[in-house]
Amino acid sequence: MTIHAALHHVTAYRYDRRVGLSPQLIRLRPAPHSRTRVLSYSIKVEPQPNFINWQQDPFSNWQARVVFPDQVTEFKVTIDLVADMAVYNPFDFFVEPSAERFPFEYEEGLRQDLKPFLRPLPAEPLLRQLLETIPTKADKTVDFVVDLNRQLQQRIKYLIRMEPGVQTPEETLASGSGSCRDSAWLLVQMLRHLGMAARFVSGYLIQLTPDVKSLDGPSGTEHDFTDLHAWCEVYVPGAGWIGLDPTSGLLAGEGHIPLSATPEPQSAAPISGAVDECEVEFVHEMKVSRLYESARVTKPYSEEQWQQIDALGSAVDQRLVAGDVRLTMGGEPTFVSIDDMQGAEWNTAAVGPAKEQRAWELSLRMRDHFAPQGLLTYGQGKWYPGESLPRWVHTLYWRRDGQPVWRLPPARPDKVNPPGNEETRQFLAALAERLEVDPRNVLDAYEDTLHYLVRERKLPVNVDPTDPRLKDPEERARILQVFDRGLGTPRGFVLPVQRWQAEARWMSERWQVRSGRLLLIPGDSPVGLRLPLESLPWLPAAARPQFIPADPTALPALGATDPRRQPFLQMHGHKPPDSRRQRLTPEAKQPR
Repeated sequence: MTIHAALHHVTAYRYDRRVGLSPQLIRLRPAPHSRTRVLSYSIKVEPQPNFINWQQDPFSNWQARVVFPDQVTEFKVTIDLVADMAVYNPFDFFVEPSAERFPFEYEEGLRQDLKPFLRPLPAEPLLRQLLETIPTKADKTVDFVVDLNRQLQQRIKYLIRMEPGVQTPEETLASGSGSCRDSAWLLVQMLRHLGMAARFVSGYLIQLTPDVKSLDGPSGTEHDFTDLHAWCEVYVPGAGWIGLDPTSGLLAGEGHIPLSATPEPQSAAPISGAVDECEVEFVHEMKVSRLYESARVTKPYSEEQWQQIDALGSAVDQRLVAGDVRLTMGGEPTFVSIDDMQGAEWNTAAVGPAKEQRAWELSLRMRDHFAPQGLLTYGQGKWYPGESLPRWVHTLYWRRDGQPVWRLPPARPDKVNPPGNEETRQFLAALAERLEVDPRNVLDAYEDTLHYLVRERKLPVNVDPTDPRLKDPEERARILQVFDRGLGTPRGFVLPVQRWQAEARWMSERWQVRSGRLLLIPGDSPVGLRLPLESLPWLPAAARPQFIPADPTALPALGATDPRRQPFLQMHGHKPPDSRRQRLTPEAKQPR
């Protein structure tokens, strides 16, 4: 939320005769250390011809050196800039531990760098008297300088003073009043006498009317306003230069745009240079306007703006529809349990005690909303290298035409009776009978006994496979899973089967392996991903069943034709490297 403010500043000198001008130094360009972002800047110097050279003074402030080759009757400078009035926190800094308490000492090298800003004027009686009232110690340096700035604002009355130059601190204290430059110079001298580096700053001050009036203090200006202004900056190790405005008693904020920061006020004058003796008419004009305002809580969009936004949205929608552009959501929305926001499973761990339960509840709610007769399945989720399996995933399938996919209510996966190897073997035998293939082709698939015995043999003599002293917790989980099941217990079963296209039926074969037992590749992935296919008998290409890809343009609608009456039916997909190795591999995993 921000406001772009355009500042326009004109300074003009009109002479009663043609005069010669010495090189003029113009210090009206925002200083490099300005925290308010300046989006654009321009300077126009009249009359022409003139020559401008941009320079940086010894304190890195920008200054334009302008030379007029001819005599002139006027001298005019026009500044235009656009400032991003985004609010920033003036207390956004840290303080070095050595400077957290007042008083403190600058490190010797830093003190040499700050020497011009540490040199005070001799203290006259009124200034000495004021300094004697200031505490010599404070728990926090920042609180100390903020309070000093506030006290000075309450002590010195602000007035608009048209006389040139800056009052001495004694004059300001004697009158109890002064302009912004007088109060700023007084604060600079007070800080220097207290042993702190301080500098005089001249710049622009932009004050914008607040959106709402303050409930507990002054509301500020009644209209947008800008003017040349002066304030002070104090150097605190760690924080750097901190802006203090004794006119308001506050820290410098986004409305303070520094132009020049110097040890002495005369070095920060907006324009300086000599002119031949003459009578001069001085003209000064400043104004600020708002170029852009973002909507915000205190000043939301107007009704007219809302109508424009709605009209633009409708136009965009029409273009999207005309171009057949469809919007979808991709990626993986992330959820955090409100009951245990800091739990590992909601921050760093992949799985946990409650995550799967919450996922199931969410899946049911999504099923009720999107697909009351959709199919909700439980399966293996993503796998990441080095991580033990299984990872779970709930998946919801439904048809876009509204036809039911599943009519029974979904059953909580961990509430069903846990199947064992016998039930799995019975299921596969019944399936073989249904497909009219030989059930004797069903093979038991075992973990590689030799592999895990070798792994166990390599363990230290005093470390059990279930011992948490195993360095890798993932490796411990894998070994423990295998030994808990038992090396002599089948991990799953395999039925080689595929469609026999020519006869419009299913066919199968019995796999033979050299070891006489189907030993799985070590790991914890599903059985179907760990079959030792390279150990099967080799077959020449002529002996392999022919694979006829499906015609993608000739598929009937789902359920419109009995698949058994299509003699050349083939599943879609890429041709497998060895089509005779198609198989079904059920296994009982985590009571499913």
